[in-house]
Amino acid sequence: MREVVLDTETTGLKHDDGDRLVEIGCIELVDGRPTGEKFHRYMNPDREVPEEAVRVHGLTTDRLQEEPRFVEIAEDLANFLGDAQLVIHNAEFDLAFINMELRQVGRNTLEDNPVVDTLAKARRELPAKGYGGPFSLDALCKHFGIADKARGLHGALLDADLLVKVYQKLSGFEEQIGMNLAAGGASNSLMDAASQTPGNAIPPRPNPLPQQVSEEETEAHKEFVATLGRKNKKSLWKY
Repeated sequence: MREVVLDTETTGLKHDDGDRLVEIGCIELVDGRPTGEKFHRYMNPDREVPEEAVRVHGLTTDRLQEEPRFVEIAEDLANFLGDAQLVIHNAEFDLAFINMELRQVGRNTLEDNPVVDTLAKARRELPAKGYGGPFSLDALCKHFGIADKARGLHGALLDADLLVKVYQKLSGFEEQIGMNLAAGGASNSLMDAASQTPGNAIPPRPNPLPQQVSEEETEAHKEFVATLGRKNKKSLWKY
């Protein structure tokens, strides 16, 4: 089963009032495992980025001036997403922006793609397991013991990488694989494991996959964040 975990950054909260996408990060999963394939773009929103938005993601109007516009990356994005199931935290927000941008450039929206909203999934399933919230990505990382050092740098691809780990925990992926292997088989997908239906036999992975954000990308993001903030005043992302 092919899925794409994605996250976006925007100029604000209102897609129907002129706000635009400024960043999108996507990570491909097949049968619950990252494949190493990813899609990451910054975008020139053709408008000023408000200071309150800059405080959230650090992407200024000047920083985005030389980036491509959405119309220039739309085909590559559509090809990467295809008909995959989309995994998004607070999916309504991100999908509203992506679909708005797709409509504006005359492309099909993502309304036919199946969607897993991890925010709704966590709110629905975790209280029965003794966790009552909060349900933000930060809070879920803490709840599941997921290292989120990169979260302070805040970016769409970095957050998508964290969401992959949260989604696997929410889906019981590791536990399902372990139970299946203990029973003498291996799961071909999350669905196989959940239903305890044997999948195609595959050997267990001896070591976990590395995180999908490379060291070079993380270091480049750190260098960018180091430039943020007014003179003698730290950026929020340096705390």
